[in-house]
Amino acid sequence: MVRRKQVIILAPCTLCIGCSRAPSISVVGSFFPVWMLCLLIGTVLTFVARILLVRSRLETEVGPLALFYPSLLTLCACLLWLIFFR
Repeated sequence: MVRRKQVIILAPCTLCIGCSRAPSISVVGSFFPVWMLCLLIGTVLTFVARILLVRSRLETEVGPLALFYPSLLTLCACLLWLIFFR
């Protein structure tokens, strides 16, 4: 009975743990979350990778393109986050 009350009291606290610090950057006086910057740069890197694959005629060698490019975008954005902000 006591254990159940503890779980009920502590459950909302565990949901607030991730809200303690939200890294942000100042862009022309407005603060934006860092993940937006990582996503933007990841998108640019994905376009650059696509251009390189098309020029070297290797785009046909990668798997399904509808899966490859979103995965590459996610990889680039997460790597940028880990390298520069963690």
